[in-house]
Amino acid sequence: MSTFYSKKKFGQNFLKDYKVLMNIINSAELKSSDYVVEIGPGKGFLTKAIVEKVKKVVAIEVDSSLNEILTSKFQSYNNLEIIYGDARNIQIEIFEKYKVLANLPYYAALPIIRRFLLAKNKPSLMVVMLQKEVAQSMVSKPGSSSLLSISTQIYCNPKIISYVSANSFKPKPKVTSALVKLIPYQIPIINIENEEDFFEFLKKSFSTPRKQLKNSIENGLKISSNSALEILAKSNILHTRRAQTLDINEWYLLYKQWCVFREQGDL
Repeated sequence: MSTFYSKKKFGQNFLKDYKVLMNIINSAELKSSDYVVEIGPGKGFLTKAIVEKVKKVVAIEVDSSLNEILTSKFQSYNNLEIIYGDARNIQIEIFEKYKVLANLPYYAALPIIRRFLLAKNKPSLMVVMLQKEVAQSMVSKPGSSSLLSISTQIYCNPKIISYVSANSFKPKPKVTSALVKLIPYQIPIINIENEEDFFEFLKKSFSTPRKQLKNSIENGLKISSNSALEILAKSNILHTRRAQTLDINEWYLLYKQWCVFREQGDL
């Protein structure tokens, strides 16, 4: 078998730590009847532990040059299917009653997670490896909320399981990682009719998260100071608060008032 070298373009850092592997397996609460989608099997280190515990595994690997390694390693397993493709584009409607386990390349992690959270056929849980700072932002609560935490927690309950040293991977990444467990909600906790418009509003309103909220939405939405104050007053939100202190329901109320003002042309 030819020697395989990791590729920077795919962000390949292969897990090699058995303690971390078992933490992933235990966090996923795997049962013999489970259907698992693994994203980024790499050389199959985690894959082997999964296929020995569950009914069916579909592994999605972006690097087709790993085919020789994976085919050789799993030729005796009939419960594994390998799909070569980018998980940002792969058809996920075919999966039913499944869990997702993933050692995600950092450049593609958030788009991949978002695809599964927004899917009609959501996984029952996801256990994913992320960059430490991204994970911390994702799980942050009002007081230190971020655009990422709000946009994630509308659709799921994320929790950091553990932090993972660079020494757990080969080659070593330049950052510390975090193992995160996400439990998707079958129905988002707020009813957003136009998700694209809502998140554009959120993005603009979070443009200066540490400034007073009046200034954040005034500058982000390009509206007058009086309009910003009125929208906040009708949302029953104090104008001196900061974007990072609002919870999801408060953002939803603020967005609804923004929509009313916009439709009335009062801005």
